[in-house]
Amino acid sequence: MSSVAENVNDARVVLEVSGLVKRFPIKGGLVRHEIGQVHAVEDVSFVVHEGETFSIVGESGCGKSTTGKCVLRLIEPTSGSVKLDGKEFTTLTGEDLTRERRKMTLIFQDPYSSLNPRMTVGDIIAEPIDIAGIYATREERDARVEQIMEEVGLDLAFKNRYPHEFSGGQRQRIGIARAIVMQPELVICDEPVSALDVSVQAKVINLLKQLQREMGLAYVFISHDLSVVKHISDTVMVMYLGHEMELASKEELFGNPLHPYTKALLDVIPRIRSERVQDKRILEGDVPSPTNPPSGCCFHTRCPFATDRCKSEVPAKHEVTPGHFCSCHLYDN
Repeated sequence: MSSVAENVNDARVVLEVSGLVKRFPIKGGLVRHEIGQVHAVEDVSFVVHEGETFSIVGESGCGKSTTGKCVLRLIEPTSGSVKLDGKEFTTLTGEDLTRERRKMTLIFQDPYSSLNPRMTVGDIIAEPIDIAGIYATREERDARVEQIMEEVGLDLAFKNRYPHEFSGGQRQRIGIARAIVMQPELVICDEPVSALDVSVQAKVINLLKQLQREMGLAYVFISHDLSVVKHISDTVMVMYLGHEMELASKEELFGNPLHPYTKALLDVIPRIRSERVQDKRILEGDVPSPTNPPSGCCFHTRCPFATDRCKSEVPAKHEVTPGHFCSCHLYDN
């Protein structure tokens, strides 16, 4: 098993995403020709190191799940680069794609619908290794399944039971076991605790952190819950309407947020002071449609600091302090 570097930025780069774009065509008319596009992801770039948890946060519909699916090539990106271990992943085909894809896996949001109700727990966990055919005998395969069940805290007596017999937290442990059985390098966690009770969320988050320490896993953790993100992350990227707004270490982002949108998101987290909850400042206005995004900065329609320049010119990505990036005209030099 790999060990995690003391500083994740000193560790090996597992994933490098550059200029990622995903636009979905909108078709209409009698001949179903393209009449528009959904701008789901626009020019997103980031790096994930071995043993790092890289979180993507934002409101619903901001493009964070689409980003994860493009990385996995569950949907094909419109343009951009996705490098896995330094190899371009977007151009791979056939056996090369199959081999490299084994290095990445996905934990789904809903532990109820993501498990086949007709399969036993043992068969669900074994499904990836059965497809890959990496074990010569049934005994080797079953031994691997039992090893993983123990690592995620599942009783071996559950092996021949079915998903409907388990709670949401137990089902998510089954999903996690299935995700790591092939010993991947990168796990995309798409809202993995949002469907669980708060008391269960902490246990699942602690399990993910434990597995990361033991296996050197890199996580891309997708969530709208900033309190969960603060607990698990090393690095955080904030997205809005498909665009990257801010990217920084967890400590920098929560301690010194720069972008007006990031500040607004953090303002809605309850903070207890003098035994009462602080007033919350809620973002005004609705998120614009991704089929007709605003010109210039995509956040200018809701930003209290917007100027005429914001309405016409897309802000560049600035490294305001070392490792802390912000896409906002407030930080133009």
